[in-house]
Amino acid sequence: MKTPHHRKRSNINASLISMVQRFSDISIIFFSLYVVIFFNKLPFNYKHVLTALVVLGAFQMIGGITDFYRSWRGIKISAELILISKNWTLSLVVTLGLITLLSDFYLGFNIFVQWYFVVLAGIFLCRTGIRVGSGLLRKMGYNIRRIAIVGTMPAGINLIKSFIDEPWMGFVVTGIYDDKPLEGVTGINYAGDFDQLIEDARGGKLDRIYIAMSMKDELKIKNIVRKLTDTTCSVLLIPDVFTFNILQSRTEEINGIPVVPLFDTPLNGINMVFKRIEDIAVSSIILLLISIPLIIIACAIKLTSPGPVIFRQIRYGMDGKPIIVWKFRSMTVMENGASVIQAKQNDPRVTKLGKFLRNTSLDELPQFFNVLFGQMSVVGPRPHAVAHNEQYRSLIEGYMLRHKVKPGITGLAQINGFRGETDTLDKMQKRVDFDLIYIRGWSIWLDIEIIFLTFFKGFISKSAY
Repeated sequence: MKTPHHRKRSNINASLISMVQRFSDISIIFFSLYVVIFFNKLPFNYKHVLTALVVLGAFQMIGGITDFYRSWRGIKISAELILISKNWTLSLVVTLGLITLLSDFYLGFNIFVQWYFVVLAGIFLCRTGIRVGSGLLRKMGYNIRRIAIVGTMPAGINLIKSFIDEPWMGFVVTGIYDDKPLEGVTGINYAGDFDQLIEDARGGKLDRIYIAMSMKDELKIKNIVRKLTDTTCSVLLIPDVFTFNILQSRTEEINGIPVVPLFDTPLNGINMVFKRIEDIAVSSIILLLISIPLIIIACAIKLTSPGPVIFRQIRYGMDGKPIIVWKFRSMTVMENGASVIQAKQNDPRVTKLGKFLRNTSLDELPQFFNVLFGQMSVVGPRPHAVAHNEQYRSLIEGYMLRHKVKPGITGLAQINGFRGETDTLDKMQKRVDFDLIYIRGWSIWLDIEIIFLTFFKGFISKSAY
């Protein structure tokens, strides 16, 4: 039977790993600046020390906000490296902004760029090394956990498969406990029924138990949990919420009460800051590049048809709040009411110039001002007319979830061909599906990929009339 001493030693090992991570991050950030200064043949003085201390303070503060120094056991290394990249980038941006105001402490942009990449490479190598070293220690029997799954929910099956596929995590899989033998599941041991589970748990054969049972088995779950209170096992519940069309699968604690968000935005905290920085930077650069084409298009619209140059349409923004979206006018009418008819092929309302602007997406260029002013993002679900929102929200499940982020000029649906007229419910369903996939999997890298592919797939469309 596992002794209290052994359990305490496992917890100490986990704490030591966190301490090693903190020490390595601090050491890499500080000494990387020294290396950069040395190779640039500059004297290392108090300015560099103070700059490093400011960055370290910002990095540790942001790390606390993002809960970076938590246990990463059971989480892919890519997730850890992406978060540390965000933390380091924001820390350096904040520091660069502060030091730029103090000219005496400004080290030069090239120094900051070199420092950024040297630290990034060092942290990546160090974190990978820590994982490899931890894996080797666990293979030697240190800091391992013997785990089991109760129930056969797909989420539990996938979890136990991930433990089996990645033994470096130190999770030794005992198997699945259920009231009947497994059917159609290969590679996973059937460990016994619920009575066997309680017996093994009391006998010290298990360290951690994941309950993956359906909501309808509430009484069974309560009975199992009650009996497991007579053991020293850690018991974790996998919520049966994956039957819903959820946007974010994580847990939170509010005033000591654990909650599981079903419909929530991924753009909270540091993610929101990164997204806004991305939008300001990209929209500012693009507006500078397209300033002359904007003037030319505006003059062409004014000379070829009567009416205003800009069409301002009310659309739903983030959280379903109305925003005013700018577009170059491409029609002879200015529909913005309770009934809006989508443009169709050879639509008589579309001007000759407007047809060209719509086919090439040039009519949407003024929306970069919406991005700069904060109503929209460069990448996100396309904003639909209010009339279309009211029509489709009752026809398509999860339609309004696309408003959990800011609407975008381009998006995942657009680069996959779902742009322009949605004359069938199926087309709109596919567009919404891609929008929700984007929200669930949002990252800066996904935004960059979509922006890049937009140049090849998103501008010209046969279905944009």
